Amino acid sequence: MWSPDLFLKQLYGDLLKKHNNYDAHWKTRLKGHLQNSLGDFSHLRAELNPITLGKVEYEDYFRLRVEITTSHSLKMPIYVLIPKMRKIVKRPAVLALHGHGYGSKEVVGLHPGGLENKGNPGIHKNVAVELVKKGMVVIAPELVGFGDRKLTRDKTKELATDNSCFELSSQLLLMGKTLAGLRVFECRRVLDYMETMEEIDSAHIGCIGLSGGGLVAGFTSALDLRIRATVISGYTNTFKGSIMARRHCLDNYLPGILIHAELPELLGLISPRPLFVEAGIWDHLFPYTEVKNALRTIDSIYKSDDASSHLSAHFFEGGHEICGERSYDWLIQQLNIET
Repeated sequence: MWSPDLFLKQLYGDLLKKHNNYDAHWKTRLKGHLQNSLGDFSHLRAELNPITLGKVEYEDYFRLRVEITTSHSLKMPIYVLIPKMRKIVKRPAVLALHGHGYGSKEVVGLHPGGLENKGNPGIHKNVAVELVKKGMVVIAPELVGFGDRKLTRDKTKELATDNSCFELSSQLLLMGKTLAGLRVFECRRVLDYMETMEEIDSAHIGCIGLSGGGLVAGFTSALDLRIRATVISGYTNTFKGSIMARRHCLDNYLPGILIHAELPELLGLISPRPLFVEAGIWDHLFPYTEVKNALRTIDSIYKSDDASSHLSAHFFEGGHEICGERSYDWLIQQLNIET
């Protein structure tokens, strides 16, 4: 009994017993708790001041590199992929969020140094390119802590996939904030930018994210109604079955969140808007069995909102990676529906 295993199990169980108060106002309360746990960055908002840094033309789309200002001392580079069109027509758009790796270049078909990746697309499967070829405008931001947005001291590390997650997370926690919260805040600023683009129909914006990008996609969608449909790949689970079951990156941890909800309830805040859960049955980070457990809870929330038809899932033969076999077309279908 000297080991604290049983203590943690009982503490978790005691908290879980308090999560079932699904009254008429539970979503409003939980959104407030989620925002508080993430940390508030709203007072740091600054003018976007978008600057186009470059443009590359491909056979069927353009790729722009754009810089926006998200706060008074923080700028964010994003890739903007626009299908070629005879004239400017407002089109549905997708916010494509990368997970751990070398950043936004990984989702737009580039190697870390910026050269074209004509080989193995990796776990992100060039998702932004796949979607723009299907006619969507795609925005792929560089999440803070990865790629070109690592801390200065981390930019000399040998591997392009090295990141600044621990340093950023630990320092933000001391300030009452989280790295997840900063990423969600910045993605909401990207949504602000998307609303200014003449190519985008801002009433039809979707989001897709893998792994850590799935976290950001899920929580941004939960808090921001401008996202009309969401695909979460390689993240849907329970905290108990994944985040608490192994040593994950510190950017996954939200102070005190288990007092109020488990992960499935947080993702259930997206209801009744459309949600697609994609999971590899061999995913070692977010186990398949716990995805199914999470989906049972999420499904009950969608049923309570009379929105069962808005929840879909695909378990595919694969690991911790995007699949896209069903999720891409589902996303396109949802964003083209007039609501």
